[in-house]
Amino acid sequence: MTPQIYLRKGKEESLMRRHPWIFSGAIDYIKAEDESEIAEGALVEVYTRSGEFIAQGHYQIGSIAVRVLSFCRETIDQEWWNRRIAVAHDVRRTLGLTDNPDTNCYRLVHGEGDALPGLVVDIYGTAAVVQCHSVGMYHARMEIAKAIRATYGDKITAIYDKSSQTVPFNARLGAVDGYLWGSSDHESHIVTENGEKFLVNWEKGQKTGFFLDQRENRELVKRYAKGRTVLNTFCYTGGFSVYAMAGGARKVCSVDSSERAVTLATENMVLNFGREADFCEIAADAVEYLKDIGDKYDLIILDPPAFAKHHKVLGNALQGYKRLNARAISQIKPGGILFTFSCSQAVSKELFRTTVFSAAAIAGRNVRILHQMTQPADHPISIYHPEGEYLKGLVLYVE
Repeated sequence: MTPQIYLRKGKEESLMRRHPWIFSGAIDYIKAEDESEIAEGALVEVYTRSGEFIAQGHYQIGSIAVRVLSFCRETIDQEWWNRRIAVAHDVRRTLGLTDNPDTNCYRLVHGEGDALPGLVVDIYGTAAVVQCHSVGMYHARMEIAKAIRATYGDKITAIYDKSSQTVPFNARLGAVDGYLWGSSDHESHIVTENGEKFLVNWEKGQKTGFFLDQRENRELVKRYAKGRTVLNTFCYTGGFSVYAMAGGARKVCSVDSSERAVTLATENMVLNFGREADFCEIAADAVEYLKDIGDKYDLIILDPPAFAKHHKVLGNALQGYKRLNARAISQIKPGGILFTFSCSQAVSKELFRTTVFSAAAIAGRNVRILHQMTQPADHPISIYHPEGEYLKGLVLYVE
C-alpha cells in the first residue's frame, strides 16, 4: 500500500490552487502499513481530512514535507518520467533552444517550473547534468537518466549526476557525483551561448558548471558595453566579461574572491579574444574592492551569490545588498550604467527594488531604471508557484 498522508482541516486550500508544496504543519496523520514505507523520498498519496484524494508526491523530512509530482491518480513509472521529460524538452524546442547552433547550453528541467520539484537538468552540448535537490528525485535518478535518453536519443552522449552537494545533508545518502550513463574524457568542454564560447567543467565547477540563468542579461550587457570601462564583480567564469568585450568594451576587469574563478575567467577571455585584448582579473573580495574604485568604471556589474538562503537571514541580506549597491552607485562615472542582481528567492522583486532605491538615496545621485530583469524562459515559473521567480535585476543609469 502507498503511504497516505491526511491533512488537517482546511489545509488543502493551497493544493486546490495547485501549489506543489505541502508543509509539515499541514499534516494531521500518516497511514502506512509499515514505518519503513514512509522513509524519506518515499512516494506518498495526499488526502483531505475527509478522505478525498488531492495529490501524490515525494515525502521529505523538513518544513516542506511533500513535493507534489501529480494532482492525478496515475502510476509514477518509467513512462511517466519519459512523458515529463518530453514535455520539458518540447518547451525548450518552442523556445528555439534544442537545435540552435549559436546556443547549445540551456536548462532542460527547472524544478517546480517544469512540474518536477527537486530536480534540475542542464544541457551542455551532448551532455546532460542532473542535480537532485530532494531524496525522492535522487532515488529516481536512473529513471530520469533513461527518460533523457528516450527524449534525446543519440544527441546525448553522457549523463552526469551532480547531486552530492544539493541532496539534503541529513538524509545521509552517501551521494557521490559521477556518470549515470556514458562518459566524457575531457575535464572542460567548450559550449556556445549566443555565439560566445565558454569552458564548462561540470565535474568540478559550481552549480552544474555554468550559470545559465543570466544568458539574456549577459546579452543586454553586450548592448551597453561599447567604449566603456567595465567592472564585473563576483565574476565566477567571466560570463558577463566575455559579453562586455564582445560588445566593444574599452577595458574589462573581472573580480572574484576565488582564485579558481579568476583563472576560469581568464581562460574564457583568452578563448574568445586571445591574450592581446585589454582585460584583467583580480582575486579579491568584491565588497572590499568596491570600497575605493574612484570613478574608473562606467559600467559595473553586481551579481553576488545569494545573500539570503532563507527568510531568517533576510534583514542581514538586505543590508548587504544596500551596502554593495551604495558603493557602486556612489563611485561609478557620471553617465555610468549599473547592472545589479539578486538571486535570493527570499528577496522579492519589490524588496530588491526598495533596497536599491535606499542605496541610491545614500549615494545621493540621480538614478533611472532602464530595465527590469528576470530569469530566462528555460527557467520557467509555474503560475501556481510564484516563489520560483528567484532572479531579479535592474539596469540603472547614474547621472
